[in-house]
Amino acid sequence: MPDRNLTNATGAPDHNLATSNHAPDHNNHASRGSHIPQRHTLNHKHAAHSGASDDSSAGPSHHNHAAGDGTSDNPGSTPNPHNRDDRSSDAPIPLRNQRDYRFLWAARTISVTGSEVSKLAIPLTAVTLLAASPSQMGLLTAAASVPALVFGLQSGAIADRLTRHRPLMIACELVSCAAAATVPVAWLLDLLSVTWLITVALVIGAAGVLFRAANFPYVAAVAAPSQRTEAMAGLHASYSVASVSGPSLAGLLVQLFTAPLAVLAEALSFLASALLLRAIRTREKNEPATSRGMWNDVMEGLRTSVTHPVLRALLGAGVTINFFAMAYTAIYMLYMVNTLNIPKPLIGALIALSGLGGILGAWVTARLSKRYGENRVLLISVLFFPIEILAVGLLTGPLWWKLSLLALTGTITGGIVVAFATCMGAITLRETSPELRGRVNATMTFAVQGVLALGGITGGVLAEFIGLRPVILICAAGIALSTAWIWTSPLRTHRHPHPARLAKPSSNPSPSQTLNSLIASKRHTPR
Repeated sequence: MPDRNLTNATGAPDHNLATSNHAPDHNNHASRGSHIPQRHTLNHKHAAHSGASDDSSAGPSHHNHAAGDGTSDNPGSTPNPHNRDDRSSDAPIPLRNQRDYRFLWAARTISVTGSEVSKLAIPLTAVTLLAASPSQMGLLTAAASVPALVFGLQSGAIADRLTRHRPLMIACELVSCAAAATVPVAWLLDLLSVTWLITVALVIGAAGVLFRAANFPYVAAVAAPSQRTEAMAGLHASYSVASVSGPSLAGLLVQLFTAPLAVLAEALSFLASALLLRAIRTREKNEPATSRGMWNDVMEGLRTSVTHPVLRALLGAGVTINFFAMAYTAIYMLYMVNTLNIPKPLIGALIALSGLGGILGAWVTARLSKRYGENRVLLISVLFFPIEILAVGLLTGPLWWKLSLLALTGTITGGIVVAFATCMGAITLRETSPELRGRVNATMTFAVQGVLALGGITGGVLAEFIGLRPVILICAAGIALSTAWIWTSPLRTHRHPHPARLAKPSSNPSPSQTLNSLIASKRHTPR
């Protein structure tokens, strides 16, 4: 069914707000999951007017770190001409011509495609070869999400303490590769069990949590500030490509090699991703945040996400969208088959169209954001979120009309989700100081993913009492509430949420003028 969650949905996509945001989706046994629906720069001037800001001044704190952009893994190495320093005034090389970004994009695309294969191969292995019970299948499905709930917030604190993020990303991919490779080996040795699969899912899920935490700030090292929206659009397109090609590839591999051996494709995809990441030459030397203990570090990320006006709006919108999107997803298949009478094979085609819409949305978003800025693209895209669900809830008529409208709205929504998730990620990077990026991203990922289970349960239970169609209409109205979060925030008013650059004071400012200036400069600074 179409994934409309913003978290993977960071990653799915699975274009989730959270993961999607920017990182591999290690959900499912092998799947990966952040920033909003699994189905979603910057000038050196005022970010709200252009959709971007220089890293040296952006962020909820006064620290002027470059997040390692353009710095080196090795202090004595020479600059990488393909990835310019944040402070460079020269126009950066187009992303399509940057070797390191191409490697990063290829690594993500290959890795998430492999995970799409495992989403089919792992459950098939458990059901057909191991005769798993319903309770075991429930544990297997939940295992991939447990690590995010257990130490998702801590992973952000860990990432913010690192000088370099790429080594951790490579290590996570290698651990995931080794875990996935044990499935076909154990099957060939007649050792495979449901417990083994659950353990593998936990290991890959844990590696995915750490990977996402490191990957989000790492984008700042590979892409120049003015190119981060385009970079994130390209990474979200990876998920759309995977959602289109992954299921077909999975079906073919399962048919040719059996389900356990098909999991080997996922292991190889993790290995290929690690090798591509290893080949990236961009120098990275992030200035790690000073740790005050794990609990205090985590609370600082939570506090920043809630008190910063723009980040709070993004967080609220992401949670709202994902809750109602998952409630809709819980009953989507029943409604399509039993109420709309859509043939089952055509449901898969509609899902594929949503993935194609995501690819188109990534292409359009990169261009619109350059012209109008991320703020405006985000403001407009959030208005379109309820359209598909509303159309589904009101749809009647002959089959050809139903299919035509579902294909059109599904394609549009696939693009809208990617546009929103892309701009959300870019704005989060822009508004968060480098030493807090890992924790803020982890907080948003934790929140927007945490409501998925609650939304799914709510949708299913509510449908038992009032019916499928009313729940779908409620979900459309609920998702529309996300508009209030975005349109009442500084993103709409173009007010800069950071300490403003004050006008040059008079030679003898009065005490009241001085006090007002201090209040203005501190008003939006998170405590």
